[in-house]
Amino acid sequence: MIEDDATRAEQVVARLAGQGGWLATAESCTGGLIAARVTDVPGASSAFDRGFVTYSNAAKCELLGVLPQTLDRYGAVSEAVVREMASGALVRSRATIAVAVSGIAGPGGGSPEKPVGTVWLAWAVRDGAVEACGFHFGGDRSAIRMQAVEAALAGLLARL
Repeated sequence: MIEDDATRAEQVVARLAGQGGWLATAESCTGGLIAARVTDVPGASSAFDRGFVTYSNAAKCELLGVLPQTLDRYGAVSEAVVREMASGALVRSRATIAVAVSGIAGPGGGSPEKPVGTVWLAWAVRDGAVEACGFHFGGDRSAIRMQAVEAALAGLLARL
C-alpha cells in the first residue's frame, strides 16, 4: 500500500507541476499524512503550496473558515464540513486544487451513526466544483488513516 501511495503522490506532483497547478491539504484525522506523502516526493516544492492540520473544531473554524453552525448541525465528520474545509483551503492559499479529510480513526469516538472508520473526503478545484465522498474503512487506527491517505491521493489523480 505504501508503494502505491508513493506512486500516486509522485503522479500528483508530476501532473500538478506539468499543469502549473498547486495543492493544498486540509487534514483532521490524518494529521498531515497526506501532506507528508506528497512532500516526500522530490520536486514537490513545484506543486505543493501548503497544508492545514485542523484537528480541533476551533482550528477548522479559525484556519479554514468552517462555520460553527455547520459543525453544530452536522458534526466534524460530515460531508458539509469537509466541503467547507476544502473550499477554505483554496481561499487561504494559492492552490488550484485542495483535498480535505475528517474522520473517526478510533479506537474510540465512534457512534452508531458514525462508527469508527467513517471518513469523509472532499476535493475542491479553484473556479470549479467541490466534490465529496464518504467512506467506511476497516482495521485499526493506522490502517484507517492510511486508507484515507490512499483515497485522498486517488481522488486527486481522478481530478487532475
